[in-house]
Amino acid sequence: MMIAALIVAGVTAFPQLGVDRFPNMDLPNIYVRTTYPGSASEEVESEVTSLIEDAVATVAGIEELRSISRDGQSFVIITFGLDRDVDAATQDVRDAVSSVLNRLPSGIDPPVVQKQDLDSSPVMSLTVSGPRTPRELYVLADNYVKNVIESSHGVGQVRIAGAADRAVKIDIDARRLAAHQLSILEVREAIVRQNTEVPGGRIDEGLRERSLRTLGRLSHSRDFPDLVVTTVHGSPVRLSDLGQVQDSTKDVRTLARLNGQPAVILQVQRQSGENTVAVIEGIKTLLPRCQALLPDDVKVEVIQDQSRYIVASLHEIEQHLISGSILACITVLLFMRSWRSTVIASVAIPASIIATFAFMRWFGFTLNNVTMLALVLMVGVVIDDAIVVLENIFHCIEEKGMAPGTAAVHGTKEIGLAVLATTLSLVIVFLPVSFLSSVTGRMLFQFGVTATVAILVSMFVSFTLTPMMCSRLLRRAPHSGSDSAESPASRRGFYHVIEVAYMWMLGWAMRLRWLVLAVSLVVMASNVPLYKMVKQDYIPLNVDESEFEVRIEAKQGASLASMRDSLDVVEARIRGIEGIETVLTSMGTQGFGDVNRAEFFVRLIDSQQRSFSLERFFAGLLKGDLHAAFRGNFSQREKMAEVRKQLSGVPGIRASVRNLTSLRQGAPVDIDFSITGPDLDQLLEFSNALREKAQTIPGIVDVTTTLQIDNPELLVRVDRERAAALGVDVREIADTLRIAVGGDDRVSRYRDQSVSDAYDVELRLVGIDRRDVESISQLYVRASADPSSLISGTSDASGSAGPVPTRLDNLVTFEYHEAASRIDRLNRQRMVAVRANIDGGYALGDRIAAMNVAAEEIGLPPGFSTQVLGGGRELERTLEDFAWTFVLSFVLMYIVLAAQYEHLVHPFVILLSLPLAVPFGLLSLIYGGETLNLYSAMGILVLFGVVKKAAILQVDHTNALRATGMNRADAILRANRDRLRPILMTTVSFVAGLLPLLIATGPGAEERRSIAVLAVGGQTFSLLLTLLAIPVLYSFFDDLGNMLKKLLPSTTKGDLFEELGAKPLDAFAATSRGNRTLDGA
Repeated sequence: MMIAALIVAGVTAFPQLGVDRFPNMDLPNIYVRTTYPGSASEEVESEVTSLIEDAVATVAGIEELRSISRDGQSFVIITFGLDRDVDAATQDVRDAVSSVLNRLPSGIDPPVVQKQDLDSSPVMSLTVSGPRTPRELYVLADNYVKNVIESSHGVGQVRIAGAADRAVKIDIDARRLAAHQLSILEVREAIVRQNTEVPGGRIDEGLRERSLRTLGRLSHSRDFPDLVVTTVHGSPVRLSDLGQVQDSTKDVRTLARLNGQPAVILQVQRQSGENTVAVIEGIKTLLPRCQALLPDDVKVEVIQDQSRYIVASLHEIEQHLISGSILACITVLLFMRSWRSTVIASVAIPASIIATFAFMRWFGFTLNNVTMLALVLMVGVVIDDAIVVLENIFHCIEEKGMAPGTAAVHGTKEIGLAVLATTLSLVIVFLPVSFLSSVTGRMLFQFGVTATVAILVSMFVSFTLTPMMCSRLLRRAPHSGSDSAESPASRRGFYHVIEVAYMWMLGWAMRLRWLVLAVSLVVMASNVPLYKMVKQDYIPLNVDESEFEVRIEAKQGASLASMRDSLDVVEARIRGIEGIETVLTSMGTQGFGDVNRAEFFVRLIDSQQRSFSLERFFAGLLKGDLHAAFRGNFSQREKMAEVRKQLSGVPGIRASVRNLTSLRQGAPVDIDFSITGPDLDQLLEFSNALREKAQTIPGIVDVTTTLQIDNPELLVRVDRERAAALGVDVREIADTLRIAVGGDDRVSRYRDQSVSDAYDVELRLVGIDRRDVESISQLYVRASADPSSLISGTSDASGSAGPVPTRLDNLVTFEYHEAASRIDRLNRQRMVAVRANIDGGYALGDRIAAMNVAAEEIGLPPGFSTQVLGGGRELERTLEDFAWTFVLSFVLMYIVLAAQYEHLVHPFVILLSLPLAVPFGLLSLIYGGETLNLYSAMGILVLFGVVKKAAILQVDHTNALRATGMNRADAILRANRDRLRPILMTTVSFVAGLLPLLIATGPGAEERRSIAVLAVGGQTFSLLLTLLAIPVLYSFFDDLGNMLKKLLPSTTKGDLFEELGAKPLDAFAATSRGNRTLDGA
């Protein structure tokens, strides 16, 4: 009934489980973003970033403080320890930033504090494209797509990128401004004064009150040209006299194109906690309605869709579950030669997996790559307990002649201790994964818990459902029993050959014990060199999701026009490569919105059409084309290398090609190598030297540095004495230049009643007047008094000199200069990062090591230090965490086994099976072309659990036979003969369960394959050695135990208790019975 209740709960819980790509988790990163319009990177660093860093540095629990200062923007990244509550830390950071708001420069936008949230990343990207202007596309996307899909359930923010929002643009002509001797600040102030609406309060009319409103805002954009700026000699000067007014868009510094056509991009975020797949499906149902509202020549298309990967990946995993279960059941049928036994064993897999869904729902888990991966790996594990119990019951019926009911009780009791030991040791292996101290540990929390629950449920099934079904379904053979001279039917045929060969080898191994011991020691020692030989990655770099990203960067200061030309060339080269289906070009839509940076989203044709699969092979076979499944195949890495080669010849740009993955740590690069030091010039010199050195290292591509002194600047030096003599403030000069050149995109607001929305009013000089020094120098600034009155001492009738404008070139000089485009700081020290990607065939670990060697060869200046950030740092932390997990698992497994067997030596024999198997797993990684990464490290844990299970069965049965009086040599041979079949069955079923992962080609297959390669290879190739070495090691350690007994005599029970006519426990039991009798009376 308990099993039925768990299955019903699992079936009920399954539809309620959320579906996502990765587990939702709070990452310990908090961002502070501040905009300081018109400022240079050095100004941002000194005036904004440093103040914010000083303020937030006092918050408790900070592990790392990093900042980026760019032209007009400050970005501070605070990383906390995992034990810190992120919401509380966010509030503390917000309070700290608020304490320095009054010290920040005026005109700065308020800092925005937010935590890193996986829910804030877009789950879907749409494009609206067609032969229209960006403004038209923006309006169409806003009105007929954005407004429609925002009504869908679970949709959060929808952001439109690739076009500018509507605005009233006022472009002032510098010559007209000079002719009227006006300052552009006067124009700005006039717009603010003349287009305003201030509430006037309430009028008391006795019996009622009436609100008073001053209708000071212009009712239409065509009224702006008539707005009066000032009056000269009784004649009004209007905006139309000074320049042009257009109802247009904001200054366009973004661009988006889909396969060469103009487009805008809609990035959709889901609400926190919502089902990603359900949200996207809801949006897709509304897209036909959106398309019907759009003109015929404008199309709305889905570009990026997380649900496509999630659904395909989960579908692949579901297929692996089914096929793995079938293969595991076939294994039972081959070994047991009984369909009844196969039915009994096959029930364990669905019962354990389905019941686990109930606990996942209880814990608030979702169906994601991590939890589904745990369930797939458990297919070959959860059936093991049922196989071991079933085989022992079958053995009792077939060879001992017991009745099925008696055999079920006796067989389960006989093997129960071993099954309990294997289950507890498996839990010890997997559960610590949930408590790793890194971000990786937080992501793997659901993996460890899900695997642990499935293992415990499988043990419960093997102790309850399996014996019950055995007693009801199994039948006694006609000639079964211990007196039968003929061997049991299940031990004949091919299995008999295997058994005879193994017993012959085991006999020789026991005679040549020292040789087997020497081979075992050599294999164990090989762990160290093999670990150094295997390549290391944080996550596999050879993933093939049929989409990747290309980033290009031109020299700092590149104009919009020059970038358009570069984009045309790059886009044409990418689209010319065979196999590329879609290219989405975007500029100024991500990061800091720089014009000199652009991104290309590249989608390949589906992997099912360009990679070998059984479906393609059989489809070609039916058509008589045996080569169809092999023709035209290519991998994503090959196309990425081809794109990189094509773009290497484009002048004036730096290109970077990289996988698109949401499991990204830090900057969007593979290698983030930082150098910190006190001197910026030395940092620049060293980073440039390291960059040139890194470009010569094989496997390192797309090398760049974050510090580039290439940002062109025009410095304005104020003649302070002359300015003071003319009564001009420095601030007046600075504000005039800021408004004239940089512009003010929020001078005022204009409300369009026809669409019930408000838009910004933007003011700046017309483009031609802000292109060179000559035009800018014609501007006028306001003076506080007439210069002649200051010299002669005369004044007007009112006794004060009126403000007189002064030309800018009378007060300032201009100077050309180049400065850093960005300044990075790490823990409040200046930092430069050398960044690169990794080419195919290389791994992250050895390339980082090569970077460290290159840095040492160049020679680090005194007071400088290097550090690996991003995925490289997480790789180091993950490997270190897993190393401690392995050590902890060893210790805890020894404690559990020692307590269970009440022996100090035998647990060592069992645990020595682990270092015997790991070298074969590492060799499998090397020859299988895989790396030691986050996923294959979990494969080591799986390998631990399976290999150790065989050793427990061997040692446990040997001890049981010796307890009956059998001598050691005969007990070893008999125990290993009896346990050979369940060991082979569990091994083959485990390999069969992972076989679909080993040959899979679908989404996420590369990540799962690395686990399968290590676990299957390690278990398969080490099987014979462990079957022979464990009995030999058992004999050696038994001899060692006997020697220790002679040297250190143990205390017997008689020495601990006095003889009182009854054993202490018996006396205690008798006393307890007497007490219960008295209580009953």
